[in-house]
Amino acid sequence: MSPVLREAVEHSDVVLTVGSGGVGKTTVAAALALRAAVEGQGSLVCTIDPARRLANSLGLEALGNAELPIAPALFDAAGLKPRATMRAMMLDMKRTWDDLITRYAPADKRDKILANRFYQSLSSALAGSQEYVAMEKLYELRTHRDYPLIVLDTPPTAHALDFLDAPNRLLDFMDNDAAKWLLTPALAAGKFGLKLFNLGGSYVAKTISRFTGTETLQQLADFMLNISGMNEGFKERARQTRALLEADSTSFVLVTGPMPERLDEAIYFHTLLKQNKMKVAAIVVNRVHAPVPVALWEEVARLPTQQQQKLELTLKESDLQARQDARGVAKLREACDGTPLVLVPRFEHDVHDLNGLYELSHWLWGDRLFEV
Repeated sequence: MSPVLREAVEHSDVVLTVGSGGVGKTTVAAALALRAAVEGQGSLVCTIDPARRLANSLGLEALGNAELPIAPALFDAAGLKPRATMRAMMLDMKRTWDDLITRYAPADKRDKILANRFYQSLSSALAGSQEYVAMEKLYELRTHRDYPLIVLDTPPTAHALDFLDAPNRLLDFMDNDAAKWLLTPALAAGKFGLKLFNLGGSYVAKTISRFTGTETLQQLADFMLNISGMNEGFKERARQTRALLEADSTSFVLVTGPMPERLDEAIYFHTLLKQNKMKVAAIVVNRVHAPVPVALWEEVARLPTQQQQKLELTLKESDLQARQDARGVAKLREACDGTPLVLVPRFEHDVHDLNGLYELSHWLWGDRLFEV
């Protein structure tokens, strides 16, 4: 197997780790950024995960919305000598939205938008908001910074390509002509006290109630009227971000596990990435159980009968899991023919520090190969 991920990272400006939650996307993203820095390619890893796992694994107390360099002393303590700088950050959704409004809203509308209760819901909890702001942050980092490599850990997806589709749905909602048609006359007539139920069963009412539940018509109307002048700017940046995602210098790394419940998601995700003209560098199959070595079976066979029976039961369970994982890998390889698979074995310990990330990078980089 060729070192496909090493080649992809070396020839990319942007790498996105994608996939469902709980498969190790954040860890894979950090390991790729770390290895790039060790090899001399300056990197920034940006995570969406609010947990402290990434910060802890990098030896940091916390990550924020600004890029933070990993101090040389932390690398020295891990016995690593990177030839380039590595930085890390965690996307703060509310702060990124506020920065967008501050940067792009007209001066006479900026404070009104920031104080609006509907906007405050939008910037912290509205469906699609996290995915949209992640793409905005990627666009900002790529166009306003000079990082040789940006590794973006995308939001975990319950459904394939939510991180691309949800921003478009959010933009369509903010620029919805039907909403403006209903809301503008209400404002003009001074009917600020109208509640959502007054809109009946309309598309707009259903959309609003699904997203916000209790927002008044006044707050929503104020927001949409104040934000309307910014919609073209939002859409233009979304178009440019889409072009960035389709560029030859952008690579996607699909991360999954070998278990059956993950495979169908990964296969569907892979299909949609290809249909959307995204370059999939590789599929990382994480935490794969290794077959039980023959030497271990032989060693157990030489033990006293009572110990032998207990250990053989454990080995049989491990061997069954390994065979199930092998079938899963074979299914994935057949369904995603043409896309390289990179297999990472299940480690005996969690990846929780720089040494663990560097150890993981050996499998990602192609220094060590694992087959089932």
